[in-house]
Formats: sequence, C-alpha cells, structure tokens
Amino acid sequence: MDGERVRTVARWLLGAALVVAGVGHLTAQRVEFRAQVPPWFPVDADIVVLVSGVVEIVLGVALIAIGGRVPWMGVVVAAFFVIIFPGNVAQFTEGRDAFGLDSDAERFVRLWFQPVLVVWAIWSTGGWRWLRSARSSDPVV
Repeated sequence: MDGERVRTVARWLLGAALVVAGVGHLTAQRVEFRAQVPPWFPVDADIVVLVSGVVEIVLGVALIAIGGRVPWMGVVVAAFFVIIFPGNVAQFTEGRDAFGLDSDAERFVRLWFQPVLVVWAIWSTGGWRWLRSARSSDPVV
C-alpha cells in the first residue's frame, strides 16, 4: 500500500473514531464523558459533553468526506484535541474514574495518547505540508 493510501485509511479511521466517540457523548457514554469536564469549568458539564459530542461528529465526518482535499482540516482536528486536553489532565489530577481508567497510572498513560491524536490528525490530512507552505508564504513584516 502506498503512502497516500495509508494516510487515507488512517484519516478514515480517525474520522470514524471521532464519530463513534461523538455518538457516545450523546448516548450511552454521556455520564462517563462528564468525568472529563473539570468541576471548575464555568459551563454545565452536560452541555459541554453534548456540544463536544456534536463537534466530534462534525469533525469526524469532515475528515472522512473532505479531509484528503482540505489539509487544514487536520490542523482544525488537532486544535480540537489540544482544546479538550485539559479535561484529560483534570481527570488525572482529580482522580476521577471513567472509561475503565480507575487508577492514577492508567489515567496518566492515557495523557500520552493526546499528542498521538494531534500528530495523527495533521499527518493523515497532509496538514504538515499545508503548515509549511502557509508559513513559507507569509510576508515578512
């Protein structure tokens, strides 16, 4: 399988995972996802879970449908993963159980998957090339 096909399959897998996670936010895993919303966050946890679920579904569908033709889509998905990372950190630091993560060690290991998701999103869409070209075309001020 050539490199482009590998990236396409990786992009589709990430898109499908986002859709599945988004549906989980809206249905059976709604309570589990609330554990990732820090109690100090100024918005009701259920609203955060519902909105982030819808966003995940939209991003997942976008990755599958247009992500190969729109390389900045990977940067948008990566930014989403960065934005939600504090919830994962809060789950670790506050010792809240969810998704079978019931020890500090398990919650800590999970934190290392977020950078993998960021790189996966950018790589699978050709976002690295887009970022390099966007940076090289910026006028010097």
